Amino acid sequence: MTTATAAEDGRLAENIAWFGRALRAAGLKVGPGRILDAVAAVEMAGVGAREDFYWTLHALFVSRHEDSVVFDQAFRLFWRRRAHQERLIAMLSPVAVPQREQKRESVLRRVEEALFAGVGTERQVEKPRVEVEARLSASVEDVLRTKDFAQMSAAELAEARRRIAHLRMPDDRARTRRLVSDPKGRRLDLRASLRAAVATGGDLVLLKRRGPKEKSPPVVALVDISGSMADYSRPILSFLHALGGRRKVSVFLFGTRLTNVTRQLARRDPDAALAAVSASARDWAGGTRIAASLRAFNVEWSRRVTAQNPVVLLFTDGLEREVDETLAGEMARLKRSCRRLVWLNPLLRYEGFEPKAQGVAAMLPQVDEMRPVHDLKSLERLVSALSGPLSRRSLPPPARR
Repeated sequence: MTTATAAEDGRLAENIAWFGRALRAAGLKVGPGRILDAVAAVEMAGVGAREDFYWTLHALFVSRHEDSVVFDQAFRLFWRRRAHQERLIAMLSPVAVPQREQKRESVLRRVEEALFAGVGTERQVEKPRVEVEARLSASVEDVLRTKDFAQMSAAELAEARRRIAHLRMPDDRARTRRLVSDPKGRRLDLRASLRAAVATGGDLVLLKRRGPKEKSPPVVALVDISGSMADYSRPILSFLHALGGRRKVSVFLFGTRLTNVTRQLARRDPDAALAAVSASARDWAGGTRIAASLRAFNVEWSRRVTAQNPVVLLFTDGLEREVDETLAGEMARLKRSCRRLVWLNPLLRYEGFEPKAQGVAAMLPQVDEMRPVHDLKSLERLVSALSGPLSRRSLPPPARR
């Protein structure tokens, strides 16, 4: 459909309203006020060229940088009829699709779900029925557990977030300096022993003992939200939100700058928490400055959040355009401030991964573990790993020169 035909049929305002509702369903912040403004702007400007129409709606409907890709795909699908056979063939092809194309296809699926929601065609009636029946299949359950987050549709991502919220979180315990009453403790508690003796009139003296208190160590998470990590950052934040309900978790986002989102992610409602986090990060899906971000954390936040010797989770692929020579030093400083440094890298989903990139090679010697984090199964394994003893077996071998 073009703007000309819509205007001739007198349905331009109705189509813009439908388009705005579809964008809202796809995750954009589009309210009734913006839809009315868009209709008024188009009618006032008298837009005739497709490009002018595109940028008029873009100016009113897109308020965040990461929403531009969704808007672009939604505009192409909504205002022009497209054939879906080529995409279906690509999805069913056994040949691996390049990463850029995979990312584009995942965005298309999410936009299509929003655009065609509620449309009474045979295509839309059949799809939910198949999905409901598929949930009863154990094989489909396994597929969802091993499906890459970047390839999930909006419905699959929602189901993944639900499963993440119900994951059995790590139950590891660490001894603290604080002493508490412990019948098997090594230290004698004289005060408690004397109080017990007074209670019995001194006829019977029961020796009381104390031992170190055990508690779950706090977690500090540094999450890369650059363009290459955009498809994984939101499921990771859902995992950290669920983890925060069971222990103290401090969360920092970094792309080109460091942002503390601990308070925003602490909200009880997961959707409200993720929305607050997204609103706080100005560099979402942008570039990456790992060394500068780690330096900012080490200087400004390390003493505040690492006093209790936490477990540090570093979510990043280690890729940046310009490798800072101070990266290795900042990683070493970060390692000294925690009990355990775990690097979670989605690139490990590829077999034969070797740390050839300069940034990856500089960071790798300082970490205790390196694990993949790209699907539900990898998150389940992460939970098991955090509950167990430290192991360096997951580190990849050095790159061959």
